[in-house]
Amino acid sequence: MLSAALGHWGLDPTVLHLTQPYLTILAWSIPPLLLYASFRRYLQGMGVVRPVMIALVLANVLNACVNWLLIFGRLGAPAMGVRGSAWATVVARVVMAAVLLAVILYRERSLLARRPRFAESRGRSDSTRRPDSGRRSFDLAPMRRLLALGLPAATQVTLEVGVFAAATALAGRLVPASLAAHQIAVNLAALTFMVPLGVASAGAVRVGHAVGRGDPRGAARSGWTAILFGVAFMSCAAAAFLLIPRTLIGAFTSDAHVITIGVSLLFVGAIFQLFDGVQGVCTGVLRGLGDTRTPMLWNLAGHWFIGLPLGYTLCFVSGLGVVGLWWGLSTGLIICGVALLIVWFRHAATLAHHRGADGTPLAPR
Repeated sequence: MLSAALGHWGLDPTVLHLTQPYLTILAWSIPPLLLYASFRRYLQGMGVVRPVMIALVLANVLNACVNWLLIFGRLGAPAMGVRGSAWATVVARVVMAAVLLAVILYRERSLLARRPRFAESRGRSDSTRRPDSGRRSFDLAPMRRLLALGLPAATQVTLEVGVFAAATALAGRLVPASLAAHQIAVNLAALTFMVPLGVASAGAVRVGHAVGRGDPRGAARSGWTAILFGVAFMSCAAAAFLLIPRTLIGAFTSDAHVITIGVSLLFVGAIFQLFDGVQGVCTGVLRGLGDTRTPMLWNLAGHWFIGLPLGYTLCFVSGLGVVGLWWGLSTGLIICGVALLIVWFRHAATLAHHRGADGTPLAPR
């Protein structure tokens, strides 16, 4: 459906010709990607993160190899161009989901083996006490609690990913060199964001565990530690964007025009790196406190109500091109980063002083 609608977006004909078949094939990777995301969150919540890293490394290596085979037709494989790249992504995402599913089944094998005996013994015990114990009502309360936490979190991710997808669609209306520079710069920004994203996941788990054991000061300490790590790394990333932009862009292309535009985009990217890391980590630690709605609302306001409209205006009305589009995105990230840091600061201050009448820490409600 999306690939069919691309013709109405005003994309460059050359870009449109390559994009439509790519997206048609890529749609097959959505179910395994969603399964992978669910499996990953489950394992991270249990503090099991190494298999996730292994699955990602394996998938990236496999993706690179299959891209090499199918794009260029190596070792007897058909030369499929962008279609081959799409199929490589499908294969990689299937492997990611399969690896994590295997890890989960392996970890839970003892529980699965005990369940029949447990159910049988419990059935005998219950039958002596309640002859009609086989009748049970379905409890919707846990599902409602999961949805109350999960839907805002899912919406926040959709809003954040969606704004960059929308920006790429807008960049597709510009000359191909601008789109190429935009895509390269986005890939570099996404690469650096992987570190604070991982720190955010760790922060969410650490903060959540501290809250669960009734240690609010430990929750605040874990959250601030995660934010510190995110800020430190993204400061280094910003420095790299400022000091060696031509080297970074040149790793993807030798086109002088694309490199010139990409260097300008990395200058803007260097400015929002710090705020991007802050908003990403703050989103994670707030999730550890059970607050998934606040990041969703600030992503909606910062990206969609301010950042994207501003970027569109600077790009197409003011004539700044793709650089103007990036200034709009940067504004949205700055707003989200500052706002979520203030929200976390208030939560952390409350946690630091949250003690019972006997002086022992209390878990925040």
